[in-house]
Amino acid sequence: MNFNNFENLLDLFFFKYQSQEKKNIFLQSLSNKKSSFSWEETFLSIKKFSDLIKKNSNKGQRCLLISENRPEWFIADLSIMLSELITVPTYTTYSEKDYEYIIEDCEPSIVVVSNQIQYDKIKNIIKQKSLNLTIFSFEKLNININEYTNINHLFFDLDKVDKSIPKINIKRKDPACIIYTSGTQGSPKGVILSHGGILNNCEGAFELLKPITAKQTRFLTWLPLSHSYEHTVQFVQVSIAAKIFYAESIDKLIKNMNECKPQIMTAVPRFYQNLYQKINASFMKTQGFKKFLINKMLNLGIKKIRGIKLSFVEIILDIFLEYLVRKKIKNQFGGNLKTFVSGGGALDKDVGEFLNAIGLPTLQGYGLTEASPVISCNPINAIRVETVGVPFKDVEVKIADDGEILVKGENVMLGYWNKKQETEEVIKNKWLHTGDIGYFSEGYLRITDRKKDIIITPGGDNISPVKIENEIINSDKFDQAVVFGDNKPYLSALLVLNENYSLSKDEIQKEIDKINKNLSKIENIKKFFVIDEKFTIENGMLTPTLKLKRYKIINKYINNFEKLY
Repeated sequence: MNFNNFENLLDLFFFKYQSQEKKNIFLQSLSNKKSSFSWEETFLSIKKFSDLIKKNSNKGQRCLLISENRPEWFIADLSIMLSELITVPTYTTYSEKDYEYIIEDCEPSIVVVSNQIQYDKIKNIIKQKSLNLTIFSFEKLNININEYTNINHLFFDLDKVDKSIPKINIKRKDPACIIYTSGTQGSPKGVILSHGGILNNCEGAFELLKPITAKQTRFLTWLPLSHSYEHTVQFVQVSIAAKIFYAESIDKLIKNMNECKPQIMTAVPRFYQNLYQKINASFMKTQGFKKFLINKMLNLGIKKIRGIKLSFVEIILDIFLEYLVRKKIKNQFGGNLKTFVSGGGALDKDVGEFLNAIGLPTLQGYGLTEASPVISCNPINAIRVETVGVPFKDVEVKIADDGEILVKGENVMLGYWNKKQETEEVIKNKWLHTGDIGYFSEGYLRITDRKKDIIITPGGDNISPVKIENEIINSDKFDQAVVFGDNKPYLSALLVLNENYSLSKDEIQKEIDKINKNLSKIENIKKFFVIDEKFTIENGMLTPTLKLKRYKIINKYINNFEKLY
């Protein structure tokens, strides 16, 4: 498939649509089993909804999309594009203040909401500012029938829709969407991504996944589609003609995996960290011969992932363990998983090795919203877990003198919406300054830290807090951790205990001492304090992709940290 033949994301969808069995299910909700769309129903629904949008808008206007993940999300996104508008996806977890900021910033003419819950988040803003917006909803709303259009019926009355492929006047350099970065600090910025930028990502992912894709590859999706990672993933799913399953929630992922038996699933590092903790905890409880088999399986799996040659006896034993142990582990996740893909943050090396060793292949990639978002990823047949893989095709990557990773290519954003100065600060001479520190090793990119998150000691040592935090939360005793110590004589940590443990201060200290043995002297945690509050999206301490809002957390607990010095 030649991606250069596509001028826009709709071209990609229409091209794949024409080669599919039209009645095959393409989109399937797992929270509502009756909500499913065949390839033809999806195509016709997009055309029908687009016709309605065009009657109420002009080219280039913005359309706010507020919805949980569901099949209609995909249909709405492509309908907006077909209408030559720009999709502005927003998180359902945003506060009213966030919505107000985004609405004022991008000035949408149209809003698409999924239901009353989502509409309620913006109704006061619309009323207070007397906004003249066209409202569409996937479900009935408790407002005057003249104030919105319920589009649910559109998707069930498709007989009269013209089945011809529409002509589209959209170029690769045209904006496809404005995705607001959730931001670990400060107000979100609207990242303008082009059709060509996302197509570039699709081409890289298509080549990456080629060895493991088949007819109707099952793909489970659960990350918010408003995040650039999952937003692009939906077009990767189109490019491989996948059958897309929309998960119910993060809490029901394992249940959903058993229901739809996915072959591919994308997630953020926190999901894999939790998986590691749960599986490892169950391994620790085993005894006798069963424990021996598990340890041997782990040992041989780690050897393989590290590229250490197995002896003839070890090869035979590993084949035996593949069927006796790894197959049982795989069956807990549907039995057909060919790969997990990790992105949206740094995956701890121990977690990556563990999952690959037990038969759950996990590819770590790297990117940021401003790069559409993928820059690099590990290839399926040559995984190096300590790296973020090799750059995608036509993505140039170089390391600046200070170690910062710079990126150039079609995948780089068009800029920040309404923020010329901020755009010029990160894109210089067409090179995107990522803010991440790293280096190349045998063609594979390694990330060492965030430029802004590095702790600098009074002695001038640079320390990665993320690395230490990963070491801490690899212990099943701790759920979350924040390391502090910029310009301080030693490091301290804020700890959130796993709810299954009730530990004394001495017991916590023993666990920290154990962790310190895996760290260099300057990375050792000397003091700590424990809090009861868990960091969540709802209390504003995590981004929607489960990253710590470090700046906000440290500001809140600064007095607790300072008391440790």
